[in-house]
Amino acid sequence: MKNYKLPVEGMTCASCVTRVEKIIGKFDGIKNVNVNLATESVSFETEKEVDLNKIAEAVKEYGYGLRIDALKNENNTAEKETDKYYSELKKEFYFALAFTIPVFIISMIMGYDFFYKSFPLSKTQTEKVLFLLTTPVIFISGKRFYQSFWNNLKHFTFDMNSLVAIGTGAAYSYSTIAILFPELFHKQPHVYFDTSVVIITLILMGKLLEHNSKRKTNTAIHKLLELQSRTARILIDGEEKEVNITDLKSGDIVVIRPGEKIPADGIIITGTSSIDESMITGESLPVEKTVGSKVVGGTINKYGTFNFKVTQTGNNSVLGKIIQMVESAQASKPPIQKLVDKIAAVFVPAVIIAAVLTFLGWYIFSNDHSISRAMINFVAVLIVACPCALGLATPTAIIVSLGKGASNGILIKDSESIELAHKLSVIIFDKTGTITEGKPTVKEIITLNNYTKEELLLYTASLEKKSEHPIAKAITEYTNNENPYEPQTFISLTGFGITGIVNDRSVTVGNLKLLKEFSITTNNGESIYNELSQKGNTIICTAVEGKLAGFIIIEDKIKPEAPEVIATLKKMNIKTVLLTGDNKATAENIGRMTGFDAIHAEVLPDQKVEIVKRYQNKDDNKIVAMVGDGINDAPALAQANLSIAIGTGTDIAIETSQITLTGGKLTGVIKAINLSRTTIKTIKQNLFWAFIYNTVLIPLAALGMLNPMIAALAMSFSSVSVVTNSLRLKNHELD
Repeated sequence: MKNYKLPVEGMTCASCVTRVEKIIGKFDGIKNVNVNLATESVSFETEKEVDLNKIAEAVKEYGYGLRIDALKNENNTAEKETDKYYSELKKEFYFALAFTIPVFIISMIMGYDFFYKSFPLSKTQTEKVLFLLTTPVIFISGKRFYQSFWNNLKHFTFDMNSLVAIGTGAAYSYSTIAILFPELFHKQPHVYFDTSVVIITLILMGKLLEHNSKRKTNTAIHKLLELQSRTARILIDGEEKEVNITDLKSGDIVVIRPGEKIPADGIIITGTSSIDESMITGESLPVEKTVGSKVVGGTINKYGTFNFKVTQTGNNSVLGKIIQMVESAQASKPPIQKLVDKIAAVFVPAVIIAAVLTFLGWYIFSNDHSISRAMINFVAVLIVACPCALGLATPTAIIVSLGKGASNGILIKDSESIELAHKLSVIIFDKTGTITEGKPTVKEIITLNNYTKEELLLYTASLEKKSEHPIAKAITEYTNNENPYEPQTFISLTGFGITGIVNDRSVTVGNLKLLKEFSITTNNGESIYNELSQKGNTIICTAVEGKLAGFIIIEDKIKPEAPEVIATLKKMNIKTVLLTGDNKATAENIGRMTGFDAIHAEVLPDQKVEIVKRYQNKDDNKIVAMVGDGINDAPALAQANLSIAIGTGTDIAIETSQITLTGGKLTGVIKAINLSRTTIKTIKQNLFWAFIYNTVLIPLAALGMLNPMIAALAMSFSSVSVVTNSLRLKNHELD
């Protein structure tokens, strides 16, 4: 599959969204087409090579522009085109305004009678002045509406531009015929040049305000892109040389001074410093770094000077992956938006039918059979209908939400996750690295059967150095001064431990269950093991040549924020579950200290999936989230309705998850849920007002209780209010 994301020009409402999706979706090999009105872009996947030029031509036939040149991304092509569009819109608005002001003054403020009594002009001549002032607005500033209407009409489709074009075009045409061919009418008709010109000007003003607001919603990607350095200083043969960031490659040695941005991911090889990693973690305090510490591209060096070796650049770096994730999430659609798109597809045709029925009703059934009154109410119904607000209600809120999340260390892979998070009823937490620090340390060593501490550690560390488990790392670091043997054989028994041949002796390292599986005599060791277990310790057993050599007691501290997070989730009426492969006593001890509702101990990786399923099928299919950080959490993360990965964990856990907490703090879970709840609340507010607006105002317009110019102002206001309401998310506190 190849993914594309391209800007689309000319979209104005939710009807446009549906139409562009259908046009592109008809091409063979194209899947998952998603159009976002707020970002004015389309994303899709292809199974094989497609001709983008042909797709662009098909889109153009309907009056839209697909910017395939943005693929090159040269000098921010898409952003420049957006600015160009905004500039053109502004010129059209000011041009229309210059002509609208005198039309408005003559028609609305001074009135015809006052005007032609104050100037040597008859009523007919005054109306011709209005005609001359209105015509440039119709054919220059209003051209975009009529062009779009014509393109749609050729394919017998309609959108918001169709409503504006039909409404203003009908008012202008009727008025033009009335002054040029008055003999066609029984009595001198009223003209509506003021209606046409004011509607176009107000709608352009609304589009200008809406476009400006939409630009503010989409700041997340721009801010992330700004974090990327443009150049880097690398060491070549002992000399510093400045290179473009695109020329930086893995293995280069980069020199960093105080106050500079770090250009790529890497590992410090000389020097120490404090680095501001807030853009990744959401945490404001600088992080101390020494030799061997990882650094992330886009973060800011505060005080020290150091050199680091580049490990990842560009799209493969942490920042590059974050940008890709945010872009992907922006392109996706939550289920609530898909429903809105279906409604929008039939909305405009329904409004046109309602407008025609309004015209016929007033003309046929009114006492005076007034074509003028029928015309004005026909125009009002067309103009007041606003599919723009419907189209913007969800994507603007989603985009602001994604940006807010990214700045708080919450990376959301798709917009459906935002909708799911507020429905959670159960959250299952892995223990090691999630509830605990994930940095186990050796607390105590107990030897048996005449083995010394040195021998016990030497045999254990010899096997553990082949393992990637955090406990293995704790033991090997503890025996750093020793010189472990190279194992002759090594077998990992997932969930139990490891076994192998070390120095011609069989060695087994793991839990008591594993020793029993291998028929190892434990003798009095079992009672010691049980006593230690009651205290909530994690105990590693080591057997050499079939005899228990002793125990290594491991300590993994609980994260300080864990009890508060669990307590907060309970207040939210969310059940909390602890899941661990550790022994029951240790799990219960940690569960008691943190306040979990339920605890599942001694769970193997494949059993984690079954436990997630059990909670999903319990009490009418509960919405279950899984929070984890390790490779063995990946299957359970994939099974859960919503998967949350601790960003300090393994890549596979992060890849599997829908939400990643880059800072590694559990408070991110609360922030993610609060973000979801606030976003969904905002979307519902937006949709409520968009639907209520149309439900109330269309009937009022049909009943003749709404002037078309007021209708145009209300229509413009509805779109701007939806975007402005979404922007409020930026200032919402997530804690």
